[in-house]
Amino acid sequence: MAVLFPEGLDQLRAAGEATRLRTLALLSEGDLTVSELTRVLEQSQPRVSRHLRVLVDAGLIEPYQEGSWRFYRLADIDPWLTSFLASLSGEECDADAAAFEAIRQDRAAKAAEFFAQNAEHWDALRQLHIDDCLIEEAMLDVVPSRFDRLLDLGTGTGRMLALFADRYKEGLGLDVSPEMLAIARVKLDEAEVRHASVRRRDFSRLEEISENTADVVCLHHVLHFLGEPSRAIAAAARALVPGGLALIADFAPHALEDLRERYAHRRLGFSEDEIGSYASACGMTLANVTTLNPETSGGLISKIWLLEKASGQKPVEKVSTFA
Repeated sequence: MAVLFPEGLDQLRAAGEATRLRTLALLSEGDLTVSELTRVLEQSQPRVSRHLRVLVDAGLIEPYQEGSWRFYRLADIDPWLTSFLASLSGEECDADAAAFEAIRQDRAAKAAEFFAQNAEHWDALRQLHIDDCLIEEAMLDVVPSRFDRLLDLGTGTGRMLALFADRYKEGLGLDVSPEMLAIARVKLDEAEVRHASVRRRDFSRLEEISENTADVVCLHHVLHFLGEPSRAIAAAARALVPGGLALIADFAPHALEDLRERYAHRRLGFSEDEIGSYASACGMTLANVTTLNPETSGGLISKIWLLEKASGQKPVEKVSTFA
């Protein structure tokens, strides 16, 4: 992408300040709220907000609002700046990275605490949002009748492993909550699903996901709990074989902010453009979208997105089974 001289100069001026450069480097790792940026940068909120405004005006970052939470993300910047941000190093960069990791751990701890407290009732809680039967039928409609390996990210009670059990040869479910995994094992035993297993693993850490292992990756009602949903989709892309499919079930954008407090939802739904953007960034295309409207007004609209990994991508590592 060519850089227009006046625009490029304005962006250089905007980025050419220590706090703003740190902010760009942080947002290159994931979206953050103003309060999270204030925590990492150790500066007052008014001061951080002024720096953010400069970066927004220069077209380097983009704000978006979800209820009362305002997030910032890196804009579609030129590759030279992306490369430059990736090359930054030093004690301050290390400290910022450690602070960002602490925020990730806090997010994960809050979600894990909620899951632990509600593990036995998780299936029932999901049904307060939408009829799972409709979602499951729609998911079955778009997935091949036979394939080798299924990877279920954020497996929860293992429901997806049971749902698709007669379609795959080998299944693996990953989750960070030992309480949820304990229930998943019980449910898989009850359903006599012997060709699937579950493991405790943080799939937001891409290095924990083996490449080229799955024909289908499932993310069922997972993304809205995540601070960085793009990382989950990147994990799916990493795990898929070329031509493989990622199946995502979640909510369309909504304004039910009380779900954050009641059920630990971090994101209030996703638009088709947002999911498509996440997919494109990691070599996948949006192949199909299914919309399921609620029976009552004001309810949550559910979406089924089917993403396809480019068949021409050469796998880095080829394995015969899940690692």
